[in-house]
Amino acid sequence: MTLSIWRYAHLALAILSSAFLLILSVTGVILAYDAIDEKMPSYRVENFENINLAQVLPALSEHYFEVIDVKVDHNDFVMIDAMDEDGNAFQAYIDPLTGKQLGEIKPKSSFIQWTTALHRSLFLKETGRAIVGVVSFLLFFISISGFVLILKRQQGLKNFFVKVNKDFFSQYFHVVTGRWLLIPVLVIALTGTIIFMVRLDFFKGENQEIEYKIVEEAEAKELKDIAFFQNTKLADVERIEFPFIPDDEAEPFVVHLKDRSVSINQVNGSLISESIYPYSAVLEKININLHTGRTSIVWAVILGLASLNILFFIYTGFVIMFRRTRTKIQNKFTVKDAEIVLLVGSENGTTLTFANHIHKQLLNQGQKSYITQMNQYQEFPEMKHLVVFTSTYGLGEPPTNATRFKELLSKYPQKQTVDFSVVGFGSKSYADYCAYAEEVDQLLSNQNWAKQLVPLCTVNDRSTKEFVEWVKLWSEKTLNALVNTPAVYEAKIPGLTKFKVVEKTSVTEDNTTFKVVLKSTKKQIFESGDLLAIYPANDNQERFYSIGKKDETVQLIVKLFPNGLGSEFLHQLQIGNEISARIMTNAKFHLPKKAQNVAMIANGTGIAPFLGMISENVTQQKIRLYTGFRHDNSLITDYRKFAEENIQKGQLESIHFAFSREENKQYVMDLIKQDEVYFADLLKQNGTIMICGALKMQRDVEMLLDEIMQKFNGKPLSVYQNQILTDCY
Repeated sequence: MTLSIWRYAHLALAILSSAFLLILSVTGVILAYDAIDEKMPSYRVENFENINLAQVLPALSEHYFEVIDVKVDHNDFVMIDAMDEDGNAFQAYIDPLTGKQLGEIKPKSSFIQWTTALHRSLFLKETGRAIVGVVSFLLFFISISGFVLILKRQQGLKNFFVKVNKDFFSQYFHVVTGRWLLIPVLVIALTGTIIFMVRLDFFKGENQEIEYKIVEEAEAKELKDIAFFQNTKLADVERIEFPFIPDDEAEPFVVHLKDRSVSINQVNGSLISESIYPYSAVLEKININLHTGRTSIVWAVILGLASLNILFFIYTGFVIMFRRTRTKIQNKFTVKDAEIVLLVGSENGTTLTFANHIHKQLLNQGQKSYITQMNQYQEFPEMKHLVVFTSTYGLGEPPTNATRFKELLSKYPQKQTVDFSVVGFGSKSYADYCAYAEEVDQLLSNQNWAKQLVPLCTVNDRSTKEFVEWVKLWSEKTLNALVNTPAVYEAKIPGLTKFKVVEKTSVTEDNTTFKVVLKSTKKQIFESGDLLAIYPANDNQERFYSIGKKDETVQLIVKLFPNGLGSEFLHQLQIGNEISARIMTNAKFHLPKKAQNVAMIANGTGIAPFLGMISENVTQQKIRLYTGFRHDNSLITDYRKFAEENIQKGQLESIHFAFSREENKQYVMDLIKQDEVYFADLLKQNGTIMICGALKMQRDVEMLLDEIMQKFNGKPLSVYQNQILTDCY
């Protein structure tokens, strides 16, 4: 509940002030740039901070015919307003020690003056100033609420700068820049608010006037010998009013410092009077300097970036809001009909994306799948399987859309036995990694109607590789053939591309496998091992096929299944036909360039990407191909011919066939067992094993490889996990 309050407050304040913040941030960027630009060129003299008035005043009095006043601006540039011997007034930047003119004083352009007025009051005078002040105050609270949300997201102050998971660009940018620019934005907001309050007399105060006793018949002194001038640094001065008539005791020097103004007798150097400014005036000056960055080029740059970033805060904040509020869940079946229920606890939408992939695949297979938020849990009368996908927020807290799940779980016990599985998403950077998923798993384990189907699965940093481990386990237990290729769960669906059929083989009685070669109508960058997603029903039902690259064309090896949506669609194609599809990068199943020795293991259609990789093996890595089929037929004759050609080129070391329906039947596992010493040495020498084909084949191969590693290397296969690349289904 606390999290929701902070989030809703953050959102409400942002919506309320967004239009004004847009204006103030744009003008703030322009004024920050102007603050930087006015420092170039620099008229600040060397060793400025050590110069005192006893050095400056005699030099200027001697150098100029008449000096009206001298000002020191926020850049520490010294400006003089004086008259020459002809009585002509002029203004210039000067060297305070010599009086030498350094540059011309240029007035602000009309555009900067217009921008300044817009930034200060929106051209609405006092009303505008009040609006600007209120918006600054709101920005302060937006920053504070954002800070609290980051603390909760990062699980405390100690993790404030820990790596942020990149769920999507806007979320990542919003959080990361929010952390780094939090202090500058807070300063902008707080100083803007204080300036507004000072100018509307929220801080009362009057000048404190001090009159000093007149010292009569005091000894006359030269300016360089007057104690006040000796003890006053030019860096502490804002303005000096020179006497109208030289050597007249009735005409004093008036020195305006940052916190007071002092009148000094020009003849004997005694203090005449002093006016101490109220704290509100000093407070206003300090906050103006901090708010504008006019005293430091570095701070001005930081404020400019912070002002610019406020624009992106507004944009990314609304993108995040849109992603959270837009409807992503589409159900074909009702609560009463649902047999597989997917519950989602997601803070930024990433977890929902994973769950949606599973939901769509189940619907494509004709399963009665139903997906909803965890806070929508209720009685599901026909439910057989319950899968909970949830992230963890803050210090082991539930995501916003899962805060009521525990309460609802007690309120709605199911009346039938249900198999459940929990998938937790999080980051191991945090101490409470997947803590809420663990809590949900325990809650369900305590229900007398719930039976755990597979153990709790945790996914670190949205690892699709870890997620597909759960997909494999759950698929085996439920007999639902879900895709377990990581790339399927990584990529977003972009626009489709037209592919033209340029080659196609037929099926026979003893060979239900055929080849399709497609050529894209526009240039595509891809590699063997990537995936081709096709849409045979012209809807969102995707079918995925591993690609073998051949002369810039896509080569597919497809097994024809009776009533198979994807295989029948491809089988009916004729040369010249076009289909809409998309290529998905599957970088985790590309031929590893650094592995000198590679063993490829496939059965059936899994050979397709390996054919392309062998053809592309220009560095002549040592590759062995182990593959299994049912029959030794005409297709195998083509593979043998392909192998012979590539062996001669040095792109393939050897090929090994196993046929399960021939007289001396063999399986891929038999081939591996025959060469067990080779496989043990391959992994020991940092080689790579690639597996493509049926999921059952992959499981059997990995079990056999584990036995071989234990036997010859004294280590389990898990030690070599990074050397095993798979793409099975």
